[in-house]
Amino acid sequence: MASKTARARSTFRCSECGWSTVKWVGRCGECQAWGTIAEAGTTPVRTAPATVVERPAVPIGQVDATRAAARSTGVSEFDRVLGGGLVPGAVVLVAGEPGIGKSTLLLDVAARAAHEARQVLYVSGEESAAQVRLRAERIEALAPSLFLASETDLATVLAQIDQVEPELVVVDSVQTIASAAIEGAAGNVAQVREVAAAIIQHAKARGIAVLLVGHVTKDGSIAGPRVLEHLVDVVVQFEGERHSRLRLVRAVKNRFGPTDEVGCFDLSDVGIVGLPDPSGLFLSRRDEPVPGTCVTVTLEGRRPLVTEVQALLAPSPGGSPRRTVSGVDSSRTAMILAVLDRRVGVPVRQSDCYVSTVGGARLAEPAADLSVALALVSSAIEQPLPARTIAVGEVGLAGEVRAVTGVERRLAEAARIGFTRAIVPRGSLADKPAPPSMQVLEVSDLAAAVAAVHPSARDAAATRGASAPPAVPSGLHSV
Repeated sequence: MASKTARARSTFRCSECGWSTVKWVGRCGECQAWGTIAEAGTTPVRTAPATVVERPAVPIGQVDATRAAARSTGVSEFDRVLGGGLVPGAVVLVAGEPGIGKSTLLLDVAARAAHEARQVLYVSGEESAAQVRLRAERIEALAPSLFLASETDLATVLAQIDQVEPELVVVDSVQTIASAAIEGAAGNVAQVREVAAAIIQHAKARGIAVLLVGHVTKDGSIAGPRVLEHLVDVVVQFEGERHSRLRLVRAVKNRFGPTDEVGCFDLSDVGIVGLPDPSGLFLSRRDEPVPGTCVTVTLEGRRPLVTEVQALLAPSPGGSPRRTVSGVDSSRTAMILAVLDRRVGVPVRQSDCYVSTVGGARLAEPAADLSVALALVSSAIEQPLPARTIAVGEVGLAGEVRAVTGVERRLAEAARIGFTRAIVPRGSLADKPAPPSMQVLEVSDLAAAVAAVHPSARDAAATRGASAPPAVPSGLHSV
C-alpha cells in the first residue's frame, strides 16, 4: 500500500488580519478589507498520526474546579472588569490608545501582587528597565519580588519565565516581541500570532496568569491578527479622553465573568486610582438647570451610571444642517430628530444639531434615547427641564417610548444622588415600588414625555414660528 506523501499547496493571506485561503480573492473573508490578499508561499499538507494519550479524558463532574478560582489583583475596579480577579493560566489582553494608562495600571497590579509574596515578572519591550523603575518609584510600585526584564526576543522572554518561575507575567507589549523562527519585523501579522501562541502555551502549561498589552489601530480596534483576540481568555479595552483624567476599562470578552463590565479610574501624576463610586462624574456642576440638558441613567454591565446629555440647536446658515455628536450614536440621534419633527412637531429640521455627553461618557444603549430627545426639545424651545429630573427610555419611529431593562436599579441610583423626578416608559415598574423620595411619571409616547416636562411646549413652538405639536394623547400617569 502506497504511503501518503506531503503535498505543497499555495496559500494566500490577508495583510491586515492574517486570514488565509487556498485561492486568491479580492476581499478578505475575515476583516472585509479589499485588496489585502497576497500569496504567502506554499504550505505542506501533512496528516498527523494518532499518538498515545497521556492525560485521558475524565467525567466532567470529577474535574477539579478549584484550579480555576480567581485571585484578586488588589485593584477592586480591575477585579470588577475581570470577573473577580486573575485565574491561574488565564491570558488577558489589555488594549488602548498610547498614553491612556495601560502600563501604569499593569505596573500597579504587578506591584500589588508582589507585595503579597507572589513572584511577578514584568517584561518591557518598549521601555528600558531604568524607565520602568522611574515610573514604579513615582507610583510607589517597588516590591522585592517584582522582577523586571527589558527584552524583545521571544526565546529570551520564555527563558526569563522559566528562570523566575512567576505566578504573574506582564508583557508590555506583545507587538514589540519577535521570534527568530519567523521572518519579518516585530509587530507584523505572523510575528504577533507566533509570539502570542507561544506565550499562551507557556502560561497554560505552567498555570501562570499573563497580562498582555496590545496596540490599537487608528480606528480604535486592536492591532494584529483577529486570531489574537480568539486565543486569549479576556479582552479589556481602555477608553477615555486624552485631556481628561477619567479612564474607563471595559471587558469586551471574558471567559471567566460577565462581558461589557466597566471599571472607572482616575489617572493623575501619582498613578491610576480606582473610583468605586463614579456617580456624579458625568454631571455638570451648576446651581440652576439650563436649556438643552437632560440627565439619564445608563447601565454598564451591572453598574448604573448617571450621565448628563447636552444638546444645542442653532440656525443653519446653509441649506444642509450639520449633525455633530460626541459620546452618543449619530444614527440614533438622526432618528430621534426625525421623530421629533414628524411625530411631535418640534422645529429641528432646518437647525444645526450638536449633541454631547459630559465627562467623556459614551451612551451606547437605546435607553438614552428619551434623554437625548428631551434635551433637544429643551434647546428648541429654550426652556430647561425641571430640576432634579431624569429620563430613561427607548424611542421608536412611531413616536412610542419603549421599556428598557434594569429600571429599578437606574431609579435607585438616581434617587441616591438626589434626583426626585423620573420619566420612564409605561409599565416599567410592573407594580414594584418606586424609591420613596422620587416621583415617577410613566409615559407611552414621546409627545406625552414632552408634555410632562414642558407643559408650555406648544406656546413656545408657536412663538418661534413653528408648527405646534399635536395634541398630547392620554398616555401619561404618575406612580
